[in-house]
Amino acid sequence: MTAAPRPLPVPDELSAPYWEAAARHVLSIARCSRCESYVIPPGQACPHCHATDPMFAFEPVSGQGKVRSWTVMRQSFLPGFAEEVPFVLVDVELAEQDELRLIGRLLDGPDAALHVGDRVTVAFEDVAPGVSVPAFVLGSDA
Repeated sequence: MTAAPRPLPVPDELSAPYWEAAARHVLSIARCSRCESYVIPPGQACPHCHATDPMFAFEPVSGQGKVRSWTVMRQSFLPGFAEEVPFVLVDVELAEQDELRLIGRLLDGPDAALHVGDRVTVAFEDVAPGVSVPAFVLGSDA
């Protein structure tokens, strides 16, 4: 029996630039053109300045950050992840802005020695032809 395929992102008009950059292994985050704050994910309004016409522009960021928290996933709740458990999801605060958080898999594995505040850097999982998902690895150049 073949394992179910891993779910793939379904970009919409607001998120398409993020996924296009990820496919090139570039972490690009929406930035409000009004207040210049980064936003993950972008919505119809900026959560920082409350502009209803934020004209988000996606900008490459360093991909450097620190671990705020994590969890070890020991059960697959979505088809396509059963073969990958256990794995670690990390909540990362990106270096570009306080409280700019992104959740992703830690590619170092479930046995990695992990602590709050550990430095991580973005890496990418190629999950299908032309589709990559941001993830993280321990350590950083910063």
